[in-house]
Amino acid sequence: MTTDNDVRDIVREKYGQAAQRVSAGLANGCCGVSALEGCDPITSDLYDTAQAGEVPEKAMQASLGCGNPTALAELKPGETVLDLGSGGGIDVLLSAKRVGPLGKAYGLDMTDDMLALAEENKRKSGLTNVEFLKGEIEQIPLPDNSVDVIISNCVINLSGDKDRVLKEAFRVLKPGGRFAVSDVMVLGEVPVLIKKSMELWVGCIAGALADHEYVKKLALAGFENIDIEVTRTYSAEDARGFLVGEGLDADGLAEQIDGKFISGFVRAIKPACCKPGCC
Repeated sequence: MTTDNDVRDIVREKYGQAAQRVSAGLANGCCGVSALEGCDPITSDLYDTAQAGEVPEKAMQASLGCGNPTALAELKPGETVLDLGSGGGIDVLLSAKRVGPLGKAYGLDMTDDMLALAEENKRKSGLTNVEFLKGEIEQIPLPDNSVDVIISNCVINLSGDKDRVLKEAFRVLKPGGRFAVSDVMVLGEVPVLIKKSMELWVGCIAGALADHEYVKKLALAGFENIDIEVTRTYSAEDARGFLVGEGLDADGLAEQIDGKFISGFVRAIKPACCKPGCC
C-alpha cells in the first residue's frame, strides 16, 4: 500500500535529480519523471520574455510548475508571500520583486538540492527580501497569521495529505489572506492505472484532485470565496507524452484521459473575522 512517506521520498528524489541537472548545466525537463529528459506540455510557455529576464537563468530552467501564480496573485507592495514547494526559486524571486523592499517572499522546499539551487539564484538576483526555508508543506515552519498570500506552482497535488496542506495554509495566512495557487486537476474519472502509478505522482498527474474535491477540501479547511479558473486543458496527444516510459498502454490510456486533466488557478480567502478557528 502506498503511504504518504512513499510519495514524499519519491518526490524528494526526483526533484533532487532535476536540481542536480540544472546545477550541472544540463537542460532540465518539466513536471515529471519523463520530463527530466525533455519538456512536456504542462510546464511549457508559462513565463513571458519579460519575466524570464527578471530572474537568473537557472531559476527559469528549474521551473517545474504548471502555471504562473505570480502573474495571477495580484501581489501588492509590502505584502508577505509564501511559496509552497519553491523549487529553484523562480516564483519566490518574481514575488519578491512584486512586493518590493518593504515586503517579504518566503520559499519552502524539502529538497536539499533545490534549496541549494534556490540560494544560488537568490545570490545572483541580488534580492534581499527573500528567505528560503527547509520543510514540508504539510508542516509549514512559520507562525500562525503571518503571511498575506500563499502561492504554489503544481506542488500541492504531489502531497499525499492534501487536507493537512490546506489546513496549514489556512493557519499561517492572516485573516483576509489570499490562497492563490496553480495546480493540476482532473475532470471526471480517470483510469485506475494512472492513479496507482507512483512515478506519475512526480509527474503531477496521479495525485491530482478532481476540481470539486479541491473546492470541498478548501472549504473544510475554512476558506471562502473559492474559485477555480481553468488555464489549460490537456488533450489525448498531450497525455500520451505523460505515459511514455511508464510501462503503460499509452495508446489506450491517452484516449481515456483526453480532456480530463487541466491546469487551473485556484483562489480562496481566509475569512477576515475573529470567530473560533478563523483568527
